[in-house]
Amino acid sequence: MGKNLTTRAEDYSKWYNELVVKADLAENSGVRGCMVIKPYGYAIWEKMQAELDRMFKDTGHENAYFPLFIPKSYFSKEASHVDGFAKECAVVTHYRLKNDEDGSIIVDPDAKLEEELIVRPTSETIIWDTYRKWIQSYRDLPIKVNQWANVVRWEMRTRLFLRTAEFLWQEGHTAHATQEEALEEAQQMMRVYADFAENFMGMPVIRGTKTESERFAGALETYCIEALMQDGKALQAGTSHFLGQNFAKAFDVKFATKEGSQEHVWATSWGVSTRLMGALVMTHSDDNGLVLPPKLAPIQVVIVPIYRGEEQLDAISQVAKELKRELQLLGVSVKFDDRDTHKPGWKFNEYELKGVPLRIAIGPRDLEKRTVELARRDTLTKETVSKDDIVARVQDLLVEMQKALYDKAKNFRDTHITEVETYDEFKDILENKTGFVSAFWDGSKETEERIKTETKATIRCISLNYKEEEGVCIYSGKPAKMRVLFAKAY
Repeated sequence: MGKNLTTRAEDYSKWYNELVVKADLAENSGVRGCMVIKPYGYAIWEKMQAELDRMFKDTGHENAYFPLFIPKSYFSKEASHVDGFAKECAVVTHYRLKNDEDGSIIVDPDAKLEEELIVRPTSETIIWDTYRKWIQSYRDLPIKVNQWANVVRWEMRTRLFLRTAEFLWQEGHTAHATQEEALEEAQQMMRVYADFAENFMGMPVIRGTKTESERFAGALETYCIEALMQDGKALQAGTSHFLGQNFAKAFDVKFATKEGSQEHVWATSWGVSTRLMGALVMTHSDDNGLVLPPKLAPIQVVIVPIYRGEEQLDAISQVAKELKRELQLLGVSVKFDDRDTHKPGWKFNEYELKGVPLRIAIGPRDLEKRTVELARRDTLTKETVSKDDIVARVQDLLVEMQKALYDKAKNFRDTHITEVETYDEFKDILENKTGFVSAFWDGSKETEERIKTETKATIRCISLNYKEEEGVCIYSGKPAKMRVLFAKAY
């Protein structure tokens, strides 16, 4: 199978779009802005889900499910929240269709809803209306709930996985008795996301907080993890929000304290989405196709027989199936591709395109020598391994590859963070180099907005590891006490 991929150097955006489709991850659907996630792409998402779900449960969270439709009146209860999502909402106004006189199907004008319903862009409002019924006393707290769901945000410019009108995600919503508990929860979930991104996706991230302008609508603080893609653009990979008592007050969610007084509950929400699929593709992949970290690869090892005739295939299959069984017993996902509809070269190309970490080829000569050919997807190197050593070698290589991918991405990220002192330097870096730009900012919304308007660069985060130091804002010339990270972003 020919790849015929546009190279990253030619057109990074086109390379990404082609790769997502050709690697069988997803495709555009008949609904504008919505995608079909194909089985191979969904298998990667399922592995992401499984790991994240385990991490959520390990930190005391439970899964639940809330309605897709939210009464419009719920959004009006938290002003900043509705203001943040109003332009992205899909609205249901009628509940029935009917046949017109000419036989066409139309919306029944007599079936107008008394109150319009919003297709959820996020679930804070419906969940906090529910929590009002669940919470009466301090004994009912904390509530630590997560839901796996789809949401709709009416995007006009869409790209597969990165920005679609409908996408899959998880959203955690927690309720606490104290501000300290809620803040710790929000910070903890940022750490969970960072752990997942780095140790499973092999994607280094910077942990930090958003500026007031970039916070989630209705949040008092937004914690985030920011990643850098190979084209030098930043990608927000996950967010966790400290909501204070805003939603509790909007929906009148109070609890009786141990002392008998009534207080409003403290809240958080946090989420990651199928946008992580796009981040995974752009962090590691190359001009030959996907490169997947072993921990998230649906197929970690593929075995391809090279043979002529049924007799050779039978002999190779016996060895291959035994090897497959040994690896599976150790938790390695293995595919033995004995299809007779495609030649070995075509299969090699296919699995390279799909990013399978390790490929084992076995031919008649390998049987004679009791060896196999082992190929790595990340480095495209091959080696001959004794049949007796192959299981141990595969285990070692999967661990080695996972670390190597992270190290390579981290080195790229670290070498693409540039400190600047002046606005001219800042603009020069944005025009001639890619990556994060570390610069002093005076803390004002006005300066932030002007820089964004003039350069299209935004403050991605205020790093949690920043050092307080004396400086001068690159734009206003006013005194500043910290550097922030700017970048152009997805």
